[in-house]
Amino acid sequence: MKDNPQSRFSFRVTSDNARTRRPPLQGEIGFIGLGHMGAAMAANLVVSGYGVIAHVRRLEQMGRLKALGLNPTTELADLFACEFVISMLPDDGAVREIVLGDEERDGLAIGLTPGATHLSMSTISTAAASEVAAEHAVHGQGYVAAPVFGNPDAAKARQLFIIAAGAPADVERCRPLLDVLGQRTFVVADNPAHANLIKLAGNMLTATTLEALAEIVALIRKRGLDPKPFIDIMTDTMFGGRAHRIYGEKIVGERYAPGFALPLALKDVRLALAEAEKTAVPLPSVSVVRDRMTAGIAHGYADLDWSALGLIAAEQAGLSANASIVVDPASAK
Repeated sequence: MKDNPQSRFSFRVTSDNARTRRPPLQGEIGFIGLGHMGAAMAANLVVSGYGVIAHVRRLEQMGRLKALGLNPTTELADLFACEFVISMLPDDGAVREIVLGDEERDGLAIGLTPGATHLSMSTISTAAASEVAAEHAVHGQGYVAAPVFGNPDAAKARQLFIIAAGAPADVERCRPLLDVLGQRTFVVADNPAHANLIKLAGNMLTATTLEALAEIVALIRKRGLDPKPFIDIMTDTMFGGRAHRIYGEKIVGERYAPGFALPLALKDVRLALAEAEKTAVPLPSVSVVRDRMTAGIAHGYADLDWSALGLIAAEQAGLSANASIVVDPASAK
């Protein structure tokens, strides 16, 4: 009898908002990936009383991280004695490199002691998650996938939503850290790869929502109407979610700002399409988003967040001459 993949997907959601008291973790926490998201998350660990060894590649980053109370180092080996190492990295390649190592240095799988746990909060493919989880298992280490929904502002405010998956004992050991980093944790499966699949699927819902908003706002604007009343009506009736409200206001107001940069969003789109291709599931709406984002990057919008889908749709509708586009860093969300 052919195995049904759905029968192996254990979708178990739990949450913990109360930040229940648990025994404190011992020693310093390792942290790899100190961009806007990672730095905010690592700083919250420090505020909560944890010592954090922060791995960086460039010496010029040391001062910024020291100011946040972190202990920065350019040597990955300085993290090998940590009981927990958290990573918040941009893609599969970066995660594989820090876990598997390269010709110049050992990775976490070789360097961490048996019993240590790698808490991977990056948005990566299910294949990469499975590969690094297996490598950690060979060396007697735990691996928990815990990608997040939220932006750097949410990270600073501890308002991230965390999707966690891994061996139950490993997830529970990570709970004190997850409670510091986010407002709610959803434990969805024992297989770490499932957390990454859910994260990619969630990002595709956001991406296709923004594409639909962008197309409809372009239509209304080209007919000579103010799109704001339309967005107000929709968000007060049928579509009152955060994506419609936050990004609808940006697209209507033509406030396109730096944030979750288009190349990173496009990376997630391509990962989702690859997951779909592996299981023969067509995602035509996601393919449209991929093409839109590719066009936007080609037009020089790589630094803007994915609300720039509104700008791209307006231009392709012939509205660029009438658009008043303001790149406003203060409005980045």
